[in-house]
Amino acid sequence: MLVSLHIENIAVIKKIDIDFNEGFTVLTGETGAGKSIIIDSINILLGARPSREIVRSGEETAVVSGLFCNISPANILSLSELGITPDEDGSIFIQRSISSDGRTSNKINGRTVSVSLHREVGSLLINIHGQHDNQKLLDVSKHIYYLDRYADNESLLEHYIKKYDNMESIKRQLSELYRDEDEKERAADMLRYQINDIDSANLKQSEENDLEAQKKRVQNIDKINKQAKTVYSSLYEGDKGLSACQQIDLAINALKQIADIFDGFEEILDKLENYRYEIEDIAFRANDLLDDDISDPLIILDKIESRLDTISKLKRKYGATTTDILNFREKAAVELEDIEMADEKIHDLNASLKETEGEATEYADRLSECRRTAASSLSDKITAELAFLEMSKVCFSVNVCRVPLSRIGGDEVEFMISANPGEPLKPLGKIASGGELSRVMLAIKSVLADREHTQTLIFDEIDTGISGKISHKIGIKLKQISGLSQVICVTHSAQIATLAHNHLYISKSEYNGRVETTVTSLDYDERVKEIARIIGGLEITESLLETVTEMLNMSENF
Repeated sequence: MLVSLHIENIAVIKKIDIDFNEGFTVLTGETGAGKSIIIDSINILLGARPSREIVRSGEETAVVSGLFCNISPANILSLSELGITPDEDGSIFIQRSISSDGRTSNKINGRTVSVSLHREVGSLLINIHGQHDNQKLLDVSKHIYYLDRYADNESLLEHYIKKYDNMESIKRQLSELYRDEDEKERAADMLRYQINDIDSANLKQSEENDLEAQKKRVQNIDKINKQAKTVYSSLYEGDKGLSACQQIDLAINALKQIADIFDGFEEILDKLENYRYEIEDIAFRANDLLDDDISDPLIILDKIESRLDTISKLKRKYGATTTDILNFREKAAVELEDIEMADEKIHDLNASLKETEGEATEYADRLSECRRTAASSLSDKITAELAFLEMSKVCFSVNVCRVPLSRIGGDEVEFMISANPGEPLKPLGKIASGGELSRVMLAIKSVLADREHTQTLIFDEIDTGISGKISHKIGIKLKQISGLSQVICVTHSAQIATLAHNHLYISKSEYNGRVETTVTSLDYDERVKEIARIIGGLEITESLLETVTEMLNMSENF
C-alpha cells in the first residue's frame, strides 16, 4: 500500500507530504485547489510522461516520490521477476525527478531504472481509475481481459500464447519457403553467383593487413636494404675499418689482461660481454631485413595492388571488412541451402505446424470452456452489484463468441446490457450513459477486488454525473473494496466522503504573492464542517452540521 507521497514543485504545489493509511481515504476540496494535480503527480510517479509545463514556474526540478509498504507476496514475486527486491523492512521507494527542460530521472530503492521498468513496477503497486477509464469499457477488445482476470486464466493463457507464437513462427517460415518458383530460382542463381564470387577470391581473414604491410615493404625495399647493410656492417662486419663488435672484442681482451689485478672488474667484463651479444643480435636482425630475392619490385607491387583491388571490389559488394565478406558468404550459403532444401523443409514444417496447431487449439478450447463458465458467473455477480447501485432493472451479460484463433485465444468477449425488463441485450457502449458506465466499472472492480494484485486503487471523481442516493451506494462499495485493497478517492460527494475511514482536505492559499496547495488530515469536527461545505448552502447552519453528524454516525454501520 501507499504509505506516503512527496510532491515538490509540481504546478501550484510548492512542497507537500501526504501520509496515507489503510482502508478508504477521500480527498476533497474546492474546485481548482489541486486535487487533480495530486492525481497527475501520482501518474507521473507511476511512469506517465510529464509535460515541461508541469514543473512549477521559476524552478529547475520537480520531484515526486512514494513509499510503499506491506507489499503482498504475489506482488513481491512479480517484482522479483522484474529484478526489483524490497529493502530490509519490506518497502519499495519510488522517485521521479523532472527537469524544466523535460528530462526525467527514475529511481527505485535508490537505483536508477528505465522508464519502461518504472512503469511496470508502478502498475503492480497502484491502479488509477479516472473518468476516461470508463471509456475503456466501450472498447470491446478489452472485455476479454476482465473476464480472464475473473476466471484466473493467467497460467492457461500463458501456455496458449507460447503455442500460438510457435505456430505463427512456423507459418512465417512456410510463407518464405512457398515463394514463387521463378523467384526462388532467381534468388538461388544470385546466391550461387555471390558465393562463387567470394570463393574464387580465396580470401583469408588477415590477408588485407598482410598485403598492406608487404606493399609498404616492397615500396621501400631499396631504402630497407641500404640501411640494413649499414647497420650490419657498422655493428658486426664491415669492409671499412673495425665494426662495433670487433672493437668491443678488443676491449674485452684488454680487460681480461687486467681483470685479476683489480677487484670488481669481473662484473664490468660480464656487462661488456652481454652488450657485445646484444649488439651482435641487433646486427643479425638487421641483416634479416635484407631481401635480395626481389629482383623487380614493380612486378611484385603490381601483383599486390591487383590482389588489393580484388578485395576492394568484394568489399564494395559484400561488406566493409574481410570478416564481413566471409560472414556474408556463410549467410548466403545458408539461404541457398534453405532454397535447395525447401521441399524437404516444407514437409517437416507442415508436420510441425499440424502438431502445434493441434496443441494451440487444445489450449484455446480449454480457455474457451473456462471463459464460458466464468462468463455466466461474472454476469450474475455484476448484475447483482448493479442492482445494489440502483440499476436493479438492468441485466448484464458477458457474451463469449468463438472466432478464429488469435494471440488471446479463440474467443471474442463483449459486455451486453439490457436497461429494462423485456428489452433485448445490446452492446454496453450503445445504451449506457456516463453515470451508468461509472457504476458498471465500479461493479466490475467490486467483483474483481479479490483477484486484483494491485494493493492501492485510486478513483478520480467516480461520482461525476451521479445523484446523492447512488453516490451513497458507490461509497459503500468503495468502503467494501477497501477491506481488500487500499482505496483512495477524489470526490465532490458528501455521501461518499462520510463513508471514508480517512479524510484529506486539499486547499490553496497565497504565500509571498504565489499560490500554493496544502493538504490537511481532518479530525472528526473538521470533517463535519468540510462535508457540510460540500453539501452547500448560503451558510453552514447548526441544522446542516447535525445532518452531517448523523450521516457520519450512520456510516459506521457500513
